[in-house]
Amino acid sequence: MSEVESFRLDHTKVRAPYVRLAGKKRTPSGDWIEKYDLRLAQPNRAVVPTDALHTLEHLLAGYLRDHLEGLVDLSPMGCRTGFYAVVLGTPGTEAVRQAFEAALRDVIEHTGAVPGASALECGNYRDHNLKAAQEWARRVLDQGLIVQETVEIQ
Repeated sequence: MSEVESFRLDHTKVRAPYVRLAGKKRTPSGDWIEKYDLRLAQPNRAVVPTDALHTLEHLLAGYLRDHLEGLVDLSPMGCRTGFYAVVLGTPGTEAVRQAFEAALRDVIEHTGAVPGASALECGNYRDHNLKAAQEWARRVLDQGLIVQETVEIQ
């Protein structure tokens, strides 16, 4: 089995909420792709409920793109503690942190329907909770979003 970066991360030493550069690759055409760990909850101590995480995914898919050029994908982590963001280019952790912070503020201010949350647009459209998503966004901003260096298992 290929080595997986996140399995080398010492989840007991990182301090959420944070943004962390989780990987960087060069494409055959010479472009850079960076993967960022956007952590909302402290690993093994808290989890984001699925309805809140799902709503955050839908909202951040648009709002993060408004603040971060080159966003290719935003995917929730299976452990439900955050997201991975894949970016074309090399914006750097501080720029990603600022964009994530701005997008979380947008989530807090969001009114109306959750984008893409109908049976036609979503594979689990009943599993959304805007209020809980906004509470998580507020919680992260209140705690202070930092840049976290990678701490590998020794």
